[in-house]
Amino acid sequence: MQEDFLHYIWKHKAFNTSNLKTTNSEVIAIKQLGQHNYNAGPDFFNAQISIADQLWAGNVEIHIKSSDWYVHNHEIDKAYDNVILHVVWEHDTEIFRNDNSEIPTLELKHFVDITLLHNYQKLMQSKSWINCETNFHEVGDFLLNNWLERLYIERLERKSKDIQQLLKLSNNDWEAVLFKMLTKNFGLKVNGESFLSLANSFDFPIVRKLRTNVLDLEALFFGQADLLHDDVQDVYYTNLQKRYQFLKQKFKLNNRGVLPLQFFRLRPPNFPTIRLSQLAKLYNTHNNLFSEVVSVVSKEDIYRIFNIETSEFWKTHYTFSKTSKPVKKELTKSFIDLLIINTIIPIQFSYARSLGKPVEDHVFNFIKQVNLEKNSIVSKFFELKSLDNNALNSQALLQLKQNYCSKNKCLQCAIGNSLIVKN
Repeated sequence: MQEDFLHYIWKHKAFNTSNLKTTNSEVIAIKQLGQHNYNAGPDFFNAQISIADQLWAGNVEIHIKSSDWYVHNHEIDKAYDNVILHVVWEHDTEIFRNDNSEIPTLELKHFVDITLLHNYQKLMQSKSWINCETNFHEVGDFLLNNWLERLYIERLERKSKDIQQLLKLSNNDWEAVLFKMLTKNFGLKVNGESFLSLANSFDFPIVRKLRTNVLDLEALFFGQADLLHDDVQDVYYTNLQKRYQFLKQKFKLNNRGVLPLQFFRLRPPNFPTIRLSQLAKLYNTHNNLFSEVVSVVSKEDIYRIFNIETSEFWKTHYTFSKTSKPVKKELTKSFIDLLIINTIIPIQFSYARSLGKPVEDHVFNFIKQVNLEKNSIVSKFFELKSLDNNALNSQALLQLKQNYCSKNKCLQCAIGNSLIVKN
């Protein structure tokens, strides 16, 4: 038994209220359960409860045992002076206020359906991959789809907080925020933080000034990434070194805070050299990238905007020092899908919210156009139940596993709730 379960029972009134009595046999009638308090202090504020025909307004405190009141030292905490009802699972001692008046106690176990308790215990004692693994397939499509949409918005709201932080650091320049997020996600999982540190190593207006010359942009990116310090006998490489030295002096650049890049265990198309050249070409090609990105409504529009490749040198190279078979190195649709999921939609969501515009319907329509992400968590859920093949579901399932299942938050989960109350 956990207090969270008792909070759940009280909050959802999941007990028989027709013949409630205190441990002293006084009749209880609940007018208002109160507001759940997730911070310090009593568990529910502003409840209204009639006890022995006397209406009380105040707070409700919940414990497993009555004696927990003293274990938690509530008797000396003034925040608990206004508790009008002590709700417990097991009553083992009387509780008194500072003025020695007894606090009425409701022993909840006598009023809870045994099936509810068994369902809860079965769920929480599971040793499976997720607590509801054996019952996940039983969840109705309507409930599950609505919950997944809510989870996806939760995930977007978390990303929106990160965007707001970037916005503060970028002097409220949305273009700069887009650049930083794109740069990070061009680095993928392996080099994401290194690419972000690169984007943070200079002011975005420098990119604006250099965007008409792709060599200048590449020199800026490669130089800040510390990729131009070797002795490579190649005209392109030498030109990059010269341009970077000029830019370094002109803009007073330094790269002391840029994290080292990783090449190990990466497929050559994902080498940071290739991704940085593609990023430079993107900003060389589009003068108003932010305006284009926030206005698109379909993935086909994004595919068109991000239909770019590397500069000429990289068609025959993956690194500066070694020539390879000529290959046109474009951004693939699967890579662009990741940009839509992790950059484009979060930016659209946050920007619309900042303008006070409703955005949820657009977001749902957009994300459902994008293919499902493939990873071990999503694959495992799809083994339990068949779902629509779109990125909304994969993002929502990641949110579900990471923020609910792995933390045993079944009581805060619509799926867990439905299984607990199941007859």
